[in-house]
Amino acid sequence: MKMAILSHDGSLYSCKRLREAAEQRGHSVQVINPLACYMNINVASPCVHYRGEPLGHFDAVIPRIGTKITFYGTAVLRQFEMSGTYLLNTSVAVMQARDKLRSLQIMARAGINMPVTGFASSPDDTDDLIAMVGGAPLVVKLVEGTQGVGVVLAETRQAAESVIDAFRGLHAHILVQEFIKEAEGRDIRCLVIGDEVVAAIERKAKAGEFRSNLHRGGTATAVEITAEERALAVKAARVHGLDVAGVDILRSLRGPLIMEVNASPGLEGVETATGIRIADMMIEWIEQHASPQDVPKSVQP
Repeated sequence: MKMAILSHDGSLYSCKRLREAAEQRGHSVQVINPLACYMNINVASPCVHYRGEPLGHFDAVIPRIGTKITFYGTAVLRQFEMSGTYLLNTSVAVMQARDKLRSLQIMARAGINMPVTGFASSPDDTDDLIAMVGGAPLVVKLVEGTQGVGVVLAETRQAAESVIDAFRGLHAHILVQEFIKEAEGRDIRCLVIGDEVVAAIERKAKAGEFRSNLHRGGTATAVEITAEERALAVKAARVHGLDVAGVDILRSLRGPLIMEVNASPGLEGVETATGIRIADMMIEWIEQHASPQDVPKSVQP
């Protein structure tokens, strides 16, 4: 098959592993920076141009779109959809997972348990917003944050008011969420492919930190998960429409809670901690669900 990895940085571990896995299985792979793409949007011959040349047909595209380029990256992804290319995660699925507020609303509608969360835009709502999530301590998050950036633990009511007011002063959209103390700075990252959790790790925050993200100095170890956690992770990926997802779970006194769903989960931490070759499994999934096609005349180079 002819595959493309849509990423602004082909030197990242995940991109290199996906390319390696695909090439070892006999596929041709091109890493494409979505920011270097531009599009001809029309009915007869929708196509993507890249660095001065029209791109030919791809049998499959693997989106690895960073948070900062979500808008343009998903626009390019939609253009590939228009030409009938198989996508490992569609543009709609990526957008739904990337918007934290929308993602939480989707999961709430599906009956998926999560930390109690509030969202508001008016400074007059601060008192009620804090009370809504059970008071301090609480967590304040930027809606578009990633890798732990823009996530603050407010341990007192005064601190919570100050953080919320500061974010609003910057005209940032925020979520206010209950703090799950019993998680003790740990969460479970489940890597879901299709209807299966293929790997799971426990991430532990470094001393003095509550965020367990590996980019924030956290550590990861392989972990056994329960049947309930496994089913919850698969359901969370499914309601977003994701074929591949990283689903983050907190273990609380009232059971497992979904904290976040990631449409482009990093592979390094999971592969290193578990020894499972996730990239190979992703390519196998593509082989099972996409097939080489005759190149449509409208997208021939």
